[in-house]
Amino acid sequence: MTASEAVKRGPMTSLERWLTALSLVLLSACGSGTPAPSSEPGPAPEAAPASGAAAQATAAQPAGAAGAAGAAGAAAQAGPGATTGGPAQGEAAAASVRLYALDCGRADIQDMTYFGDDGGPRTLVATCYVVRHPRGTMLWDTGVGDEIAKSKDGVLVDRKVGIRFSLQTPLRDLLGQLGITPADVQYVAFSHMHVDHAGNANMFPGATWIVNRRELDWATKEPAPAGYNPAQYTSYRSVKTKLLDGEADVFGDGAVTIVPTPGHTPGHQSLVLKLQRAGTVIISGDACHTHGNWEHRRTPPFNTDRAESVKSMDRLAARVGATHARFLVQHEPDDLAKLPRFPAYLD
Repeated sequence: MTASEAVKRGPMTSLERWLTALSLVLLSACGSGTPAPSSEPGPAPEAAPASGAAAQATAAQPAGAAGAAGAAGAAAQAGPGATTGGPAQGEAAAASVRLYALDCGRADIQDMTYFGDDGGPRTLVATCYVVRHPRGTMLWDTGVGDEIAKSKDGVLVDRKVGIRFSLQTPLRDLLGQLGITPADVQYVAFSHMHVDHAGNANMFPGATWIVNRRELDWATKEPAPAGYNPAQYTSYRSVKTKLLDGEADVFGDGAVTIVPTPGHTPGHQSLVLKLQRAGTVIISGDACHTHGNWEHRRTPPFNTDRAESVKSMDRLAARVGATHARFLVQHEPDDLAKLPRFPAYLD
């Protein structure tokens, strides 16, 4: 199924109206300027046939300049998916990989029917993750836009359903607590480009963005699909971009792998980590929104493809079983609460 075939549009649902309203709110707050291309050295992108926005992103990539000497420099030059060492190096890398969970926003929802659950009120979290690896720092998703933190009571985006977005601590400040600036982030990987996952994408013009090729084409359609705010990721035109068509081993040692899990959106993807003490950890993205989604294979009505959503959950479940992984539902407050409290980390 192509991205354009993924959705057969009918009248807009209440949730689609909410997503569109949120896009307009954030568009007003963010503006639509495009940051200038970064002059920092970085990995050269892979050349691959593409079309639409994905083709533009690939064609616009600058060649990577020479990085730091040693294994870290070699990995930076090779980029995601490159192999720069054998098993011994991979084991050493896994031994020092750290996972930090950041609270990048909240969604207070009065009727969870719209998220494929049994109804009733719930609070979901918009968790971001920082992965610190010997060869670089990767951010998984960027949460809701930092500008929402300026609203003391958050942003009410749908009165009928009763959905309010809020943010206590901006992402920039959370990174600062780790001694990280946006310029220190080597990779920003997106599960998908919805407003609560790509809200701060433009904060990282010097990073290499890792995004599924189908997702970028979908996210840059005109008019924008419900749930997307193109003003949040205008930098895709100038940043170094790694466009994925399948799995990607980010640092080349098996410690950090991105896997395709389409269905919620055409190019959705999830994250698999191998940590020394915690073992395998799998982060859902929006392959499921709640434990109920996961356990009963429920999907929100606004997913682009329900059948693909269920298949993606089944594939993740098989991986969880095969690796005895810890599975984290990215929007579940309980899963965030069970992780080491930021700025502590899992390793």
